[in-house]
Amino acid sequence: MGLSALWDVPAPAKINLFLHVVGRRADGYHLLQSLFVLVDWHDVLHFESRPDGLLRRHDLGAALPAQDLCLKAAAALQQASGTHLGADISIDKQVPWGAGLGGGSSDAASVLLALNRLWGLNWPRRRLQELALSLGADVPFFVGGHHAWVEGVGERLTPIQVPSSWYAIVKPGPAIATASIFGSPLLKRDSEAAILADFLADAQLTQSLFEGYGRNDLQPPAQRECPEVTQVAEWLESRFGNSRMSGSGSAVFARAGTGSQPMATWGENELPLRWVGRMCRSLDHHPLVEWAG
Repeated sequence: MGLSALWDVPAPAKINLFLHVVGRRADGYHLLQSLFVLVDWHDVLHFESRPDGLLRRHDLGAALPAQDLCLKAAAALQQASGTHLGADISIDKQVPWGAGLGGGSSDAASVLLALNRLWGLNWPRRRLQELALSLGADVPFFVGGHHAWVEGVGERLTPIQVPSSWYAIVKPGPAIATASIFGSPLLKRDSEAAILADFLADAQLTQSLFEGYGRNDLQPPAQRECPEVTQVAEWLESRFGNSRMSGSGSAVFARAGTGSQPMATWGENELPLRWVGRMCRSLDHHPLVEWAG
């Protein structure tokens, strides 16, 4: 007898240690290079199989849009597999949206991995990733299950080892629409492409990769659109000596050490009103990495 439910399924966030825009395709999609790192800030999802084929989402916390990526992912897998089963999907949303932390994409990936298991489809990871790309550029990364050097529009993933590290992550009140950042005239679209093999072959380059290599090309237009990104960056700089926006924002992170404890933190009431923050640690791998082969 197959599974009828899966409880407490995590969907972790990610940060971009760097993010360069290295070109643009003829269809308008931007070509990127980035290093994606999984961190231990996550949403929690619950799944119950339905025999009637219906797909229903239940929001346990903040209300999500009517047709969010979770339902799109479930519908895409249902249609592609031809299954007659459906599911109730309950979401406890913890990762802030509009933050550049990949929360919605991670939720969608966890939906694909969980329903692949719940419905007994047993699709291999590569097949799930192909479906994931149709949902969004970041979704294949979360299905992949490992920190990754990411290229193209998000479809070219090279797993990479990342030292266990602390990251202070803070999001100001406003969210930022990704489309507005990629459409900004301030966006640099011609960063020089880096070669991963060079980093892996040179210990000093490898160290720089985890200690502040590059920049986030999306940060200048994001700071123009949302001045609070600058405020958060300065707030983190004053405490940790570094800061960088993740993804298209508005969350900003600071490297906070590699020891058993972070180099610094903040008190319960230190964050300004409407800011949300957490001291996070990088994961060894995605918690669901063994759910697809």
